[in-house]
Parts: sequence; structure tokens; C-alpha cells
Amino acid sequence: MTRIAIYDTTLRDGAQAEGVTFSLTDKVAIAHRLDEFGLDYIEGGYPLSNPKDAGFFDEIRRRPLRHARVVAFGNTRRAKTTAAHDPGLRALLDAGTDTVAIVGKSWDLHVTDVLRVPLEENLAMIRDTVAHLKAQGRRVCFDAEHFFDGFARNRDYALACIRAAEDAGADAIVLCDTNGGTLTAPLREAVRAARAIVAGELGIHVHDDAGLAVANTLAAVEEGATQVQGTINGIGERCGNVDLCAVIPNLALKMGCDVLVPGAVQHLTHVSRYVYQVANLNPPLKQPYVGLSAFAHKGGLHVDGMQKNVLTYEHLDPRAVGNERRILISELSGTSAVMAKARRLDARIDRATSRRILDAVQNLESQGYEFEAADASFQLLVRKVLGTHKTFFDLQGFRVIVERRGGDRAPISEATVKLTVRGQSRLTVGEGDGPVHALDIALRAALEDFYPGLKEVKLVDYKVRIVNPKAATAARTCVVIESTDGDDVWGTVGVSDNIIEASWQALVDSIEYALLRGERAPSEATPA
Repeated sequence: MTRIAIYDTTLRDGAQAEGVTFSLTDKVAIAHRLDEFGLDYIEGGYPLSNPKDAGFFDEIRRRPLRHARVVAFGNTRRAKTTAAHDPGLRALLDAGTDTVAIVGKSWDLHVTDVLRVPLEENLAMIRDTVAHLKAQGRRVCFDAEHFFDGFARNRDYALACIRAAEDAGADAIVLCDTNGGTLTAPLREAVRAARAIVAGELGIHVHDDAGLAVANTLAAVEEGATQVQGTINGIGERCGNVDLCAVIPNLALKMGCDVLVPGAVQHLTHVSRYVYQVANLNPPLKQPYVGLSAFAHKGGLHVDGMQKNVLTYEHLDPRAVGNERRILISELSGTSAVMAKARRLDARIDRATSRRILDAVQNLESQGYEFEAADASFQLLVRKVLGTHKTFFDLQGFRVIVERRGGDRAPISEATVKLTVRGQSRLTVGEGDGPVHALDIALRAALEDFYPGLKEVKLVDYKVRIVNPKAATAARTCVVIESTDGDDVWGTVGVSDNIIEASWQALVDSIEYALLRGERAPSEATPA
């Protein structure tokens, strides 16, 4: 079984993605989470580039990782100086990591037009840099920037660059498709040529500008690469880096490679979602292996096949990567799909009951409801059809006021909610950034004394869709809300001619679903 080292550059290359900013606290937290996951290398950043990256290495020295090697990143020495006097290399050494990554030019176009030095000088810069860092006791990864573009234009020079690094003592030679545009066939040829002259560890680092990052990475492994560089979720500059959340399971589960530590791949989905959460990004539904829709089934034919044999419409067991199978419900669903979904709630549900549930779904969806992204509302609907639904409070009324008080100040939203909870009347007021936010605050204020577990529940997304746009301002509105308790995420839906009423329906479903979960048991104490 071939051992493939996984090198993560989420904290450097990933931080270059549009819309992504990691604080120092974020970087340290992610590093420790990835270390627990079992990655071999975690690149922390470029210590000379900014105080935050320099601070990261200080923090990691105080809170060292247990498994992964921390890597400091930098460039080859500057022209017309020596490696010993180069400030970038001094910063690399001061970072205190046992492993460093050095990026150097391997495309003659960059040497002549960007560095503007003779080709031989670039080779000297590579040799001097690697030799100096090795003399200081560091393990050196040499990243051959633009290697595949360089190989296509000047094969001999690109190979001379990586030979110079290895001759100087580099422990790993990493071939970079920096522009991300190389097709798989020429990439294979270039990796094969590099493998023929590199005796030590050979790595691959590709970007996804042509949509081929995963395919190219796996092809490089097939041609002899034993180190794979990438980022969690593929975040990175432009179209991103290769997605380790796709590469890792492909290597481990499809190609039989030895990666990470035993059992780590089963935690892949959790790691993916953790990084999205820290980066404040919405996870793509259709992301392979770890996406919410990766193992979702909607068509009646598909669901029927899955009920008979899970191999019919899934390429592997979702539990292998920590994900889960989902049965989606809509007006397109057949009785088999509804039965499969409903039986997760109550194994006694028969075909006749499934038909009643499907009729209810189709009736509501004809009015504009949608249950694909509102699984929690579907579960509540099943309970209502079965007559097992439990209400935790009764609404006496609510009122929402949006007021603008002049000047350039933002409008103020205020909501008043009156409920009966466990026989007691509660009247509460909430002020929020908008009417739905205000309603949410007021509703929680009325309930949290009775159900303190709701303090852990938060709204994470709010979507609005017009059901019948031709009705203009009188159109029906479908509101879908996503909520989380920190461990799970669920969706609820509401539909009404009034957007506030639709939002209220979705909010109530979200709260009731949270309370129905075993973790959200109501308090036995009567509030003062």
C-alpha cells in the first residue's frame, strides 16, 4: 500500500481566497483541528509577509501540534545577495519550524520577465537557498512554481530547476500547476519526466482553474507523486486549490493508498464543515463526498432502488466519510420515497399512511411550500398526519413594527409576542436588525425560561422566494430558515401572502423541532 503524505495549505493558500480572512485565533484553531484529523503537514504562512503569520508560529510554539509537521513558507533568496543575508530566509529560520517550504521559479518566462535575472542566476538562487536551509538543519520542500507551464515551454530548463533543488539537498520536490490550466495528459507526461530524475519525495500542487485539480492530482499520484498539497474544501485564489476533501477519500477509498491516521477519513465531513464555519462561508450543497446533497435522493425511481440495494445509486457508503444519506421529499416523490423518509421517524408507517403523508406534501407544495431544504418541517408534518405532534406553546398574537425616525439612521424593527406556555401567559418584546430578527428575539425571550436549551439554537440562513411572481406585491412568499444547535443543522419552511407570517411559520417550526430533539428537553423548573 503506497503511503501518500497530505500537505495542507489552507492557512496560506486558502487564506488568499476571495472573501476569506482568518484571524490569528482562527489560524491556530484550524491548525489544531487539522492536526487532530491526522494531516502530515500544515503550512502556517509566510512569516515575513505580515505580523499575523509571524504571530502564528509564536503561538504554535507555545501550543505545539501532536502529529503534523508545521511548515513555514517563503521564497528563494533575492538576486544579488546571499542566502545568509536574505531577510526572507532569516524570517523562515526564526519561525522555528523543522520544515520549510521554498517556492522558486521553474518557468523561464517568469525568470526573464518577472525576476528579470539570467536563467543561470535563478538556478543559483535555488541551489543557494536550499543548501543554506539544509545547513541550518531544516527539512526543505521545494515548490517548483509554474512547473507545468515551464515544462511545456522549455522542458530542459524546468527539469534543471528541480534538479538544482534536489542536488542542493531538498527533501521533497513539489510540482506546481500554479495557473491551474494544465490538462491531464500533458501533466502526466511532465510528472513522469520529473519522477525519472527525482530520487526523493515528489509532490503535486495544483489549482482548479480548468476544473481538473482533483483529476490532475490523482493522475500525478498514479505517475509516482507521494506528497499531495491542497486545501480543505479547495478554498484558494481565483478558482481555488485542489480540494483535499475530494482527494483524500479518492486516495484512501478508491485507490487503496495509505493516508492520514487510521479512521481519520470518517471525520472528513466534520472537518470540512468546521473550516467553512470558521471561514464564514456557506458550504456548497453539491460538494463531492462532504456536501449536504452528496448522498441525497429525490426521484422516486432512485429511492425505490435504494430501498432494495444501496449500491444502485451511491458510489460508496456515506458513513465512510462521516456524511449521511438523505431522502428528499417533494411533489415529485413517490410513495416509496415518503415511506423511506417517514419510517426513520416511525418504523410502523405503512403504505396507506405514506400515501396520506404524500397527499399532504403535494397539497402544501401546490401552495408554494418546499420540503427539500426543510427536512425539519417535513418531520413535523409527518407527526401531524400521524396525530403525534406536540405543541410547546400557543400563540395569542404578535405584532411587528418597522419605524424610521428620520435622518440617515437605519430603520428600527420591534416585535411583540404574546404566548401561552405551560399554562402561563407571556408577553415579550424584541428589537432586531429587521422584522424577522426582532420576532426571533421576542419569541426566544418568551420561551427560554421554560426551555433553556433554546439558548444554543441559532438561525444561520434565511431565504425568501416568490411563489407566484405575476401577482406582484400580492404574491405568496416562501420562507426557508436554517437553524443550528452547534451539532446539527435543520431547515424549516413557511408560506403566506404576508412575508412576516411566512417567517413566523418557519420560526415556529424551527423552535418546535429543536424542542422535540432529545437534547432539548424542557426545564422542570417553573420560571419566576
